[in-house]
Amino acid sequence: MKRFLGFVKKEFLHIFRDPRTLFLLFGIPAVQILLFGFVVSQDIRNAGVAFLDLSKDEVTQKLTDRIISSGFFRQTDNLLTYNDIDKVLKKGKTKAIIVYEDNFGRNLLEKGKASMSIIADGSEPNTATLVTNYIMAITVDFNREIAGNSAGSGSLITPEVRMFYNPELKGHFMFVPGVITLILILICALMTSVTITREKEFGTMEVLLVSPLKPLQIILGKVMPYFILSLINVIVILILSWFVFGLPVKGSIALLLAESMLYILMSLSLGILISTVSKTMQQAIFISLIGLMLPTILLSGFIFPVENMPAVYRWLCTIIPPRYFIIIIKSIMIKGTGFFYVWKETLVLVVMTLIFIGLSVRNFKIRLE
Repeated sequence: MKRFLGFVKKEFLHIFRDPRTLFLLFGIPAVQILLFGFVVSQDIRNAGVAFLDLSKDEVTQKLTDRIISSGFFRQTDNLLTYNDIDKVLKKGKTKAIIVYEDNFGRNLLEKGKASMSIIADGSEPNTATLVTNYIMAITVDFNREIAGNSAGSGSLITPEVRMFYNPELKGHFMFVPGVITLILILICALMTSVTITREKEFGTMEVLLVSPLKPLQIILGKVMPYFILSLINVIVILILSWFVFGLPVKGSIALLLAESMLYILMSLSLGILISTVSKTMQQAIFISLIGLMLPTILLSGFIFPVENMPAVYRWLCTIIPPRYFIIIIKSIMIKGTGFFYVWKETLVLVVMTLIFIGLSVRNFKIRLE
């Protein structure tokens, strides 16, 4: 028994002396509970709403104040005409637009009822459903206040709900672009992350380092085959999305392919960077899969809206590359927008790509020295 206890003590010491094991035991569970606890939420916070007030009377102002002061929404814009609705929704910052009919207050006073329209961005079905439900709940509460009793009258203000870009609220309008984003970054980063680590493990790194090729040429040579194959992969995915799920490409196919090529290059560059800092293929695969999968699913806006997250997580989302490509692919495929609406996200991906390539080249130069 004494020998057994001594053996158990030795195993404890081995565990406590290995930082990587301690991180796996305590670090990853702590990170996961913090991520899932704050990010996985069906509550609405800071959802952008705009108003088209054709009446501009006291009643519409009170209802607008009630919606904004609820804490669930923030006002992004005041529209002047119906022509502004599509432009505002394409920008992506507004989740819903509330339209008050002309003579809203007068109709409510004289006819006992008035109409309002809730026009939601259906490219994100879950968010659109939550936003419209919250607005309708606030409207029902406003109806009760006007009626002056707890039962209220549901016919005082009658909201009419419309969904832009996805009238039937089909779930694959949200999941297919997100899955494309997830697949590309995982496959591209994973494929390239093992390239240089494989050279290290097989002992052929020295051959590359003493070759006349420059570090940038070596990196581009490693990336180019995967770039071409990943582009073919994108085309196959888009064709399957069209024929299997009926997901249209409302915008420019050329622009979509160009943005996809940029995202592929960024993902491959990230994979090369991972491979230059990893000592083994196992370590590179672990970083590529675990380090990229959870952030892509949780912090990119793929499933859970970024607006609902605490401030710290919203800041973390700004350094997650898939977040920007999801905005780009949804805008082009579902909303049919042009480059003018996605140039900021494109610029971010370009900067990230240059940073990843620059860091990879620097790591190569350090090894050469």
